[in-house]
Amino acid sequence: MQRFSFKSCPCFSILVTALVLLISGCQSKKEKAPIQENSAERPNIVIIYADDLGYGELGAYGATELDTPNLDKLANGGMRFTHGYASSATCTPSRYALLTGTYPWRNKSAKILPGTAPLIIDTTQMTLPRMLREKGYKTGIVGKWHLGLGSGNVDWNQRIAPGPNEVGFEQSYIMAATQDRVPTVYIQNGKVVKLDPSDPIEVDYDTNFPGEPTGKDNPELLKMKWHHGHNNSIVNGIPRIGFMKGGESAKWIDEDMADTFLAEAQKYVAANKSEPFFLYYALQQPHVPRTPNPRFVGASGMGPRGDVIVEADWVVGEFIKTLESEGLLDNTLIVFTSDNGPVINDGYYDDAVEKLGDHKPAGPLRGGKYSLFEAGTRVPFITYWKGNITPGVSDAMVSQLDLLTSLANLVGSDKKGQDSEDLLDEFLGNSKKGRDHIVLEATSRTAFRQGDWAMIPPYKGPAVNTSVNIELGNDKTYQLYNLKDDIGQRKNLAESHPLKLKEMNSAYKEIRGEGADKVEAMELK
Repeated sequence: MQRFSFKSCPCFSILVTALVLLISGCQSKKEKAPIQENSAERPNIVIIYADDLGYGELGAYGATELDTPNLDKLANGGMRFTHGYASSATCTPSRYALLTGTYPWRNKSAKILPGTAPLIIDTTQMTLPRMLREKGYKTGIVGKWHLGLGSGNVDWNQRIAPGPNEVGFEQSYIMAATQDRVPTVYIQNGKVVKLDPSDPIEVDYDTNFPGEPTGKDNPELLKMKWHHGHNNSIVNGIPRIGFMKGGESAKWIDEDMADTFLAEAQKYVAANKSEPFFLYYALQQPHVPRTPNPRFVGASGMGPRGDVIVEADWVVGEFIKTLESEGLLDNTLIVFTSDNGPVINDGYYDDAVEKLGDHKPAGPLRGGKYSLFEAGTRVPFITYWKGNITPGVSDAMVSQLDLLTSLANLVGSDKKGQDSEDLLDEFLGNSKKGRDHIVLEATSRTAFRQGDWAMIPPYKGPAVNTSVNIELGNDKTYQLYNLKDDIGQRKNLAESHPLKLKEMNSAYKEIRGEGADKVEAMELK
């Protein structure tokens, strides 16, 4: 009698094939082979970074008083995150985290910098552009830098280094700090643009230069009046932070800044379209001073602040048109987000408060720039890759910290940021898991988000920054909020949920280490 062999059964090959297909279909997307270095499929990567743009500023995020069709198109055509975070509630720390994948509170120098500050990124440190450059990408930055330049006592009349070009960017066209700080000049690959050697630049943040007018002493020269903190050197009729002398031919025209940066971004794309490229396009809007081009004056009905948001939307639209005309849009991953939450009056009288109307820059969130409440760090966060990201909305918790490690995975690099998680599947819309927790920072104070809960430790200090009229999150007792039920953080549950508070505080201190205790002790003196 012939022995029966299962392998001889006609069904066997069919069964094996089915099992192979089933197993391969169940594999995690994270197990897929990364894009190969020599593959034509490597996408271009563009990060468009707004400055002080709040969670509620875009139509796609619920704004009803501002028209932002280009950014809404990006949001509605890609993945719109409702729990996307900057690392910090101010600019320099968030930019540090974005480029290094490291919490800024680990670096004591990662705070709002003057225009004369030295570079705060170590030139040997792994950065997002350095990682991409190692994988064959061209790398460039256009726009706001604000991470320091040089190593101290910068001579603005010579090549300025180290700077962006020493931390991974092959090309750079930047302003040193912010639009309201000197020096008010563009810097290309370390050299001031259009500088006349016979009119050298001098910059000082402590002492004015003899005979130079200031906003404080010469109000008759101003076209924009200062409210607080912006009363030093006058450039283009606008008083700034810090003192500057010389460099007249190199000084920017504020109203042309958006056009200038757009043109440089477009030039970068055109010059590098034959190879995979990374562009960090750091907008200056809607940071103060708000100086819309005359084409956009009155466009919003909300004064200069609203007008520059409309201008920023137009700029993004024009940049995307360039990608389309160059045939690059289908193979370009775009990330749009903001460095921190909104502020209305941030140093100048510009009708931002008076003409705000029904617009809610923070949306349903509490706080704003400088604040430990959600509006300080929860910002618009959009990923767009035509044909590769299915349009949708994600409630996954993601952070700008995560871009370094996630994009490394995308291009086949094993590099990681110290605090950067691999959320590539989330950014591409293939998962909605996201982060479990994140430490959030505002002017050296930190808070903790885990799951649906947010905890703010006790801090001594004013509850409200009266100059900008923003709640800072300071309180003598712990604050605990369930964001799922209370997105506006109005009901403190610290007393009614002591076990949850203990759990949150333990996890928070484990991450912060001794630093958490030191910060709290210092603030509670």
